[in-house]
Amino acid sequence: MGRRKGGGIGIALVTVAMLVGVSACSGSGSDQAGGTSDGKASGKPSASASPSPTKPKGPPMLLETIMPQSGTKVGVAMPISVVFTDPVAAKARASVEKHMKVSASNPVEGAWHWFGDKRADWRPKEYWPSGTKVKVVADMEGVSNGNGRYGTHSYTHDFTVGDDVRADVSVSGHTMKVTKNGSTLRTLSINAGSSEYPTWNGTMAVIDKQKEVHMTSCSVGISCDKGSANYYDLTLPWDVHLTQSGTYVHYSTGDPNPGSGSARGSHGCVHLSMSDAKWFYQQVKQGDPVTITGSPRAKAPADNGYAAFNLSWDQWLQGSGSGEGTTATL
Repeated sequence: MGRRKGGGIGIALVTVAMLVGVSACSGSGSDQAGGTSDGKASGKPSASASPSPTKPKGPPMLLETIMPQSGTKVGVAMPISVVFTDPVAAKARASVEKHMKVSASNPVEGAWHWFGDKRADWRPKEYWPSGTKVKVVADMEGVSNGNGRYGTHSYTHDFTVGDDVRADVSVSGHTMKVTKNGSTLRTLSINAGSSEYPTWNGTMAVIDKQKEVHMTSCSVGISCDKGSANYYDLTLPWDVHLTQSGTYVHYSTGDPNPGSGSARGSHGCVHLSMSDAKWFYQQVKQGDPVTITGSPRAKAPADNGYAAFNLSWDQWLQGSGSGEGTTATL
């Protein structure tokens, strides 16, 4: 279903405000300028001379967002996602990556991957071990973005990986199995997308969750015609957000008893009964992986929210400037 309002994903570093996705159940596929000094003292230096004023190299390179939010507890599939305010040139990405240091209490192999020229995500090769404490230090002071901008200071975020909660959705089987630390909690009945509006396949880490979301078909380009069978304008409860394009796991008034397959299907979301939707909402957190199989649709793009694990490790490394490395030890 479609969401009326939205924006990008992440938290503003200054305001620490959570942003959410732009739509729901879509079927269609500030800091001040600074810098290091390159100024020179006028005249010859002497023992009593005062330092001369510094001259910034250029306008600042700033980070717009870092996820996850500092101090939070996340799931095992949560990447570290950094968004820059201005484009980072390809020639500068390896250097920028090396100045974004990831440390962990349980060292893991991982790498950065660029989505375009403003977003860089770091993920471990495999899921994070539950209980891992992680620190990200983006020491950008004096670092060039290759386009005439230079970092002015350092950013630090720390978070903890919580219980290993996973959900495995079978579209054809109309089920979702939820596990915690390797043990099955429950197997729930679901309905997924229709043949016209199929659900994304693949693994999507939970972006966020909300007790209510206003969803409209017009907002995602499905239908603005109130007479259409595909028109909807609803506020629905217990919404777990999976993709930036608008995939949710939630309850739908149009499909109150999912599982039989008798319903014509959703517009791409995964439907649960009211009681199951509330229970699932209470179990999951940001970064928990939800893996969907059996849909005729492709895997969600890796930057459609936090779907980093939809790329193989070789594919992930192809988007890295500095390549694979092991985290420092906290």
